[in-house]
Amino acid sequence: MNVHPVALILALSASLVAPPASAAAMDDAALAEVVRQRLHGDRTGACLAVAVVEKDNVARSFQCADPADAGRIGPDSAFEIGSVSKTMVATLLAQLVLEGKGSLDDTLASWLPPGTPVPDWQGQPILLRHVVTHTSGLPALPSRLGATGMDDPYANLDADALLASLGDAKLAAAPGSAFEYSNFASMVLSYAVARRAGTDLESLLRQRLFAPLDMDGAYIDAPPEGVRAAIGHTPNRKPTPAWHFATDLAGVGGVRATLEDMVRYVQAGLGWRGEALQPALRLTHAPLSQQPPMAMNWMLARAGERQVLVHEGGTGGFSAFVAIDPQRGRGVVILSDTTWNSIGSLGSLGQHLVDASFPLGKPRREVAADPALLQALAGEYRLQGGMKMVLRTREGRLHVQAEGQGEYAMGHDDAGDFYPLELDAVLHPLRKADGRYGFTWMQMGAMVPATRIEPGAAAPPAPSAEALRGYAGDYPLLPGFSLAVREQGGVLTAQATGQGAFPLQATAADSFEAAAFGIEIRFLRDAAGEVESLELHQGGQVLRGRRE
Repeated sequence: MNVHPVALILALSASLVAPPASAAAMDDAALAEVVRQRLHGDRTGACLAVAVVEKDNVARSFQCADPADAGRIGPDSAFEIGSVSKTMVATLLAQLVLEGKGSLDDTLASWLPPGTPVPDWQGQPILLRHVVTHTSGLPALPSRLGATGMDDPYANLDADALLASLGDAKLAAAPGSAFEYSNFASMVLSYAVARRAGTDLESLLRQRLFAPLDMDGAYIDAPPEGVRAAIGHTPNRKPTPAWHFATDLAGVGGVRATLEDMVRYVQAGLGWRGEALQPALRLTHAPLSQQPPMAMNWMLARAGERQVLVHEGGTGGFSAFVAIDPQRGRGVVILSDTTWNSIGSLGSLGQHLVDASFPLGKPRREVAADPALLQALAGEYRLQGGMKMVLRTREGRLHVQAEGQGEYAMGHDDAGDFYPLELDAVLHPLRKADGRYGFTWMQMGAMVPATRIEPGAAAPPAPSAEALRGYAGDYPLLPGFSLAVREQGGVLTAQATGQGAFPLQATAADSFEAAAFGIEIRFLRDAAGEVESLELHQGGQVLRGRRE
């Protein structure tokens, strides 16, 4: 559902240095050309409904990677918007707070049935503000999810199992101290808001949000007349079943909406529609936490000197992107009938439409892989968590086989990624400092690093805490964007400006990696042997910074 959730460091750093945007309004033809440049010929076969919203103008475009699929979507198509639904639950919560029916400083437990076993940390409870900033400490998913397959993972989860899962959860740190994107916590909030309001979530959304904003095609379970549910697809062009949620848990990602519904939602977010909703919307937009910057279920990104509200969503067959730029007076909506989670979601197109200084990106097209790369990747690997995976090369293709599973042939695209022809996943090769390869396996929103199993090879010795402290310092990489490196409890960590800290693992002398994010950091020494700078390698790009 788009665990959003972890943005690449280089993508975020680019947002800090974007120059001022042009104020020119966009028309349908100009928008169509931008979408065409990014989409046409894309290997995913996706169809997109896109809108750029300005006060006196809305530009719209409906396009498909293959023009022959043009009839697949239209103005009457309702898309799964995934985690963008969370921002709507935030609005409902804000309304209740403004009505005096609660506070962001209420404990989560106080909004649940008496006796519900909600975990705490040494007596420190989870507050509602922690839930809407993903700092509750609850895990990503409930322990009693009951999924029988990942094509419809939430279908068997009801409120009883959700609340019982709270009794299984243990917090590893104080609520509010660390960011961890949690669909589990968001489902509990969805249930809690409906319970406090005294009605089911779909009725609550219809009465308090959809009807006041004339979002006539939006729904959870009951599609309005004249609206057709778009069919979702995996990024290998295969139709996939819709996701289903218990109604009161659906605020985590179960809303469907047409492009016009989302245009009206964004217009309200910009203050141009739904006058009675404005106090609640303003409350949801106010900053609440800083690592990373968040409002109530909205991510706070930077575009030059401007602060932009952003949320993405993804389900098994859909992706969504919504951005609100109050200072510029512009909003962006992208709805896709194909999930793009495993290939970086809709961010590049969405960011470019927010501010044209951001790179647009280009279609991913299938191309043959370099035989030398295939040969270099072939071998046995271990995924983080223990599972083994074997890569083989045969007839000019890479083939992948996870332990205890069948073998799958892989395609290769011009972005440098491999992907199973029969599954929704991506294998992203990572070249190490010593020239060898590892990879990151991306599937269902997870990014799992894999390291090669070298027969007889010993792991590099772990540096001592004293040696790690020798790397500590602040390393400016771009204007306003720095990497803070610290030793904490015998572990080297890095923290980019406005983001959470992440651990680094030693791979060679003066080389460390955060494999899940495709990050490699190489420290450079001066003539006296002291660390003087570092290089951050990610996604084929390199940022350099001198130690302060």
